[in-house]
Amino acid sequence: MEDDFDLTADDNPVAAHAMYAQLREECPVAYSSAYGGFYALTRYDDVKAAAMDPATFISSVRAVVPSDPRGLRRPPLNFDAPAHTPFRRALERTLQRSRLERLEPALSEHARRALRPLLETGEGDIATGFGVQFPAWVTTEWLNLEPHIAPHLADTSFAWITAWREQDGETTTAMSERMYDIARDLVRRRREEPLPVEEDPASSLLAERIDGEPLTDEHLVGCLRQSLVVGMVAPPILLGSTLRHLSEDTDLQDRLRRDPALIPAAIEEFLRLYAPYRGFARTASKPTDVRGRTIPVGVPVTLPYAAANRDPRVFADPDTFILGRENVAKHLGFGRGPHRCVGMPLARMAIRIALEELLAATDFFSTHGPYTYARMPEVGLTSVPVTVRASGSIHGASRAPDFPLEDASR
Repeated sequence: MEDDFDLTADDNPVAAHAMYAQLREECPVAYSSAYGGFYALTRYDDVKAAAMDPATFISSVRAVVPSDPRGLRRPPLNFDAPAHTPFRRALERTLQRSRLERLEPALSEHARRALRPLLETGEGDIATGFGVQFPAWVTTEWLNLEPHIAPHLADTSFAWITAWREQDGETTTAMSERMYDIARDLVRRRREEPLPVEEDPASSLLAERIDGEPLTDEHLVGCLRQSLVVGMVAPPILLGSTLRHLSEDTDLQDRLRRDPALIPAAIEEFLRLYAPYRGFARTASKPTDVRGRTIPVGVPVTLPYAAANRDPRVFADPDTFILGRENVAKHLGFGRGPHRCVGMPLARMAIRIALEELLAATDFFSTHGPYTYARMPEVGLTSVPVTVRASGSIHGASRAPDFPLEDASR
C-alpha cells in the first residue's frame, strides 16, 4: 500500500505537530508503511473512541509502534480484557490516595537530592539527568526496592529505552534481562516475606487469583518487569518540554514559582500540550471503517495522543498554553479506556513534585540547545541542556493541592 504521509519523517516536535494538524484536516486516518505498516488516527474523537473499544481495537497483537524488537508480550499492556484485569487490579490497589500521601515526603526528598548536582554546577541536562534519576527513585519507592536499585535502574532503563527506540535488539535484550533479574529477585523475596497488598505491588500480584489459581510466574515477573520501565519513558520527555516552555515564558515561570498552588493546573495543560506519545497502538480485530476508510484485520492502528490533544474541534487555540483551560480534563495524556495509564495517580504526583522542587530551589532557569528529539513511539525532547540560578535557600516547596481531573474512564 502506498503511504499517505511519512508519519515518521521528522522527529522535531514542531514539525510533527504541524504534520498532525495537516492530517486532521486532509487525511484523518493516515497510512504509513514504516515498521511493517500502520494506520494513525489523528482526530480526538477517533482516538478516544478506539481507546474505549477494546473489542474492536485489541492490544494483544501490537500495543506499540514500533514494538519490542523481540516480539515479547507482557501484562497488562499487551493483554486484552479480561485477561489483563487481575494485573491492573493488583497494581491499582497500591496506588490509592492514602498510600501516595505516605510516599510523598520520601519522593520530595529524593527530588531535592536528585536536583543537587544541577544546582551546585548551575548547568546540566534536565532530561538525561534529573529527568532520569528522579523517576527511578519514584519507581523504587513504589515497588519497595532497596535504595541501591535506583541508580542501577536509572542507567539500565535509559539504555533500554534508547536501544528500543533504535530497534537495537541485542542491547534491548541485555538491558531487559537486567530488569528481569530485579523482578525475579523481587518476586522471590516477597514470596518469603510478603508485605501488605495495599502497600506493595509484588505482594498484591502474588495475592491475585484467576479462577482460584495464582498468576503464573512468567506473567507475574513480566508485569513487574514492565512496571520497572513504564514510568521511566515519559517523565524525562514531559519534564524537558515543560522546562523549555517555561524558559520561553518567563512570566509563567515566575508566576508558578510565586504561587505553587497553580502548579497542578499548569501540569494538566502541559500534559495536554506536550503529551509524549504518538505510537501507542491497537490492532483491528475485524475490518473496521473509520471516516470512510476500512482498516483491515491485523494491521496496527496508532492512537497519537499528542495529535488528539491538539485537535481544535475540542481544544480552542490548541497550540497555546492556557492556564486554567476549562476543558483541560478532556486531555488524553494518560490515554482512555481499559488501557489508560495504570500509574496515572503516581505519575501526576511525581511530575508535580519535580516541578515544585525545581521552582522552589531556583530563582531562574533557562534551557538552550542543542536539543535532541524522541523517536517513535514518543514525541518530544530527550536532551534539554539547562542553566539554573539556585535560590540560595533550598528547603523544598510547600504542597500544592491535586488538580481535579475527570474520571479518565468516562
